[in-house]
Amino acid sequence: MSTPSLALGPNEVLFGPDPRPGILAVEPAGDRAMDLYILGASPGADPARPRAIERLRQPFSPFLWIARRELLAGYQGDVEVEELAGAGELRYLVTVPGGRELENLRRHLRTASGENAASRSAPYLYLGDRVHLHLLRTGQTLFKGLTFADLRRLQIDIETDCAPGYEFSNPEREADRILSIAVTDSTGFEEVIWGGDHPEDEMIERLAAVIRERDPDVIEGHNLFKFDLEYLRVRAKRYGRRLDWGRDGSAAESRPSRVQIAERVIDYPRWEVRGRHLVDTWLLVQFYDVSARELESYGLKDVAAHLGLAEEGREIVPGLDVPRVFRSDPERLRRYNLADAREVGKVAALLSASYFIQAQIFPYDYQTVVVRGNATKINALFLREHLRRRHSVPALPDVDQEITGGMTAVYRQGVVAPVLHADVRSLYPSVMLAYGLRPGRDELDLFRGLLGDLRDFRLAARAAMAKAKIPAERHHLDALQSTFKILINSFYGYLGSGFANWADTAVANDVTARGRAIIQQMIDWLVARNAEPIEVDTDGVYFVPPPGLAGDEASAEAFVAELSRELPAGIQVELAGRYRAMLSYKMKNYALLDHEGRIAITGSGLRSRGLERFQREFLRDMLRLALEGRTAEIPALYAHTRERFARHELDVRDFMKTETLADSLAAYKNKRSGGARNRSAAYELALAAGRDLRPGDQVSYYVTGESKRVTVVEAARLAAEWDPAHPDENVAYYQAKLEELYAKFAPVCGVEAAAGQGELGL
Repeated sequence: MSTPSLALGPNEVLFGPDPRPGILAVEPAGDRAMDLYILGASPGADPARPRAIERLRQPFSPFLWIARRELLAGYQGDVEVEELAGAGELRYLVTVPGGRELENLRRHLRTASGENAASRSAPYLYLGDRVHLHLLRTGQTLFKGLTFADLRRLQIDIETDCAPGYEFSNPEREADRILSIAVTDSTGFEEVIWGGDHPEDEMIERLAAVIRERDPDVIEGHNLFKFDLEYLRVRAKRYGRRLDWGRDGSAAESRPSRVQIAERVIDYPRWEVRGRHLVDTWLLVQFYDVSARELESYGLKDVAAHLGLAEEGREIVPGLDVPRVFRSDPERLRRYNLADAREVGKVAALLSASYFIQAQIFPYDYQTVVVRGNATKINALFLREHLRRRHSVPALPDVDQEITGGMTAVYRQGVVAPVLHADVRSLYPSVMLAYGLRPGRDELDLFRGLLGDLRDFRLAARAAMAKAKIPAERHHLDALQSTFKILINSFYGYLGSGFANWADTAVANDVTARGRAIIQQMIDWLVARNAEPIEVDTDGVYFVPPPGLAGDEASAEAFVAELSRELPAGIQVELAGRYRAMLSYKMKNYALLDHEGRIAITGSGLRSRGLERFQREFLRDMLRLALEGRTAEIPALYAHTRERFARHELDVRDFMKTETLADSLAAYKNKRSGGARNRSAAYELALAAGRDLRPGDQVSYYVTGESKRVTVVEAARLAAEWDPAHPDENVAYYQAKLEELYAKFAPVCGVEAAAGQGELGL
């Protein structure tokens, strides 16, 4: 067991009161107990050798909170009722002997109150996750005393056959067998279970044997839940077998679930393997992209390339070619399959380390902490501490009051140079700490303490990271500070959450009002010194520095430090960037050129996912020319791109559109038949292809024909059907889209669009 390089110290509110180290997993054991899987002796110098893992059984005492004793009238089961201190509406803690009794009590309370457990006005608080309840009760969390490198992580990737005449593999079709299974793990182990050497049932058994032998704590895969595990389950069932992957020999199981990622809700089967955690990098990259907004695709190879994790010259086999390559060039497919598994491990290592840290903090298991929202996780810290202190819990508050936003404004449009960016460090958390703001019903005063501790821990982690010499140690410390930053910035959002017991919209509005006043003070100070503001976005200002200010970094730092000293105590402004030029388009939409020649583009108006790749690349090149003062070259860029279409020089990936399905195919058909929605190219193509797609799945297609005015739903074809030897993309249609984009952005880049290139309304 490794010793983390940063001593976080005893902090029972943040990390839970039970200091037990090495808990790898917590699992229900029957109805009245929980099994803890605990890492014992260190793996030592050889990380591949077997580890000592103890299984410890603890009693399980489930509970819920109620507002009134009368709600228990008529209930026949055994209960223990404890009145709690404080003014919270949920003032009685009710403990029952086991999980079945908890469900019986929930049904009784629903009848007695007329409200189900999910209702905001329910006079009781029921939590159905048994592991969560046990961790709340005991104050235990996973992975204490461990670093991310201590986890044994195993990656799986499968390749499948596809019967002639079909475009997509289907595990229900007899011919669509598993061709290859690549397995890697964090100790360096690698194996390809090859369909040319083994019948399919032996391949599935070998995979289970590898999992038992390697004994991973975490199993990772890309689209693991929806594709790999579901495919393996269906194929195993053909032979009367199960996926016996549990640490106790039990089979993997799944249940329908859903997760909200930004504005999208994704249905997926949640899989469980006893004693282990399952992490799907397909979900991880979507959570990552909520803030980054950088990914063009959620496919593994695109993600790995974008993150700089792809092996140079790695083997690529297009999906439709997998069956042919399996038979004609088996070594090539082996290399491709193994490269996929390796990339899964790299992507997971980069994106899941933060969730590992969160599992040390929050009373959830590892794979659950990935899909829970930050407000829900912060609420769990409050619940755990109130349970420990036997203090009552407030009911969900009224959050109908509108929350006013931060200060935003655009003062100039077009290309501006040079530019500095002054940013208030963690504006809203700083305001809350500087002015002592907390939710009105936080009787235990936990909010400010948690926020302050997280800030202090982050500063300590950053300082330790700067001194760390070992890469693994730096990675661990970076994961720590990044996690603390995410949580710190989530406390303001918590105040306005509709399902947080200690939310307080009045305090949220106080925070934003003070934030706006601080930003306005910054603007006034800059204007008084002949600086020219360009754009303000909540916690920072882009501005042209005053005449005479030296352009070097030291002068810029000194200028911003002078600004910072003028602000209230506890509010710190830092120089967040120096830029050769900025193109200001509209609010929260701009492009920046730094002194190393790198371009950063922000805002959906300039990098919309609704744009095809050729549009994004054209717009990026157009913005670069404008920022570099080469505006005269933009018309030639436009003409060259038009010609490339005319000569069919672009690949289908350049002009295809990828859409994420929000509804199931059945729901789409019902809405269409009822007139509730229009026809959609993505759904119609999915239906015609016979694919069993679910919300969250993606469909890529392009437009055929010869006229720029076409009905897309009738002219669309799946991108997989495009033949580079006989290209049939609609050149006129795509040239018209290019023309419209040029006409829209040429003026802001300083170019007058040619006559007749106005909005085309396509």
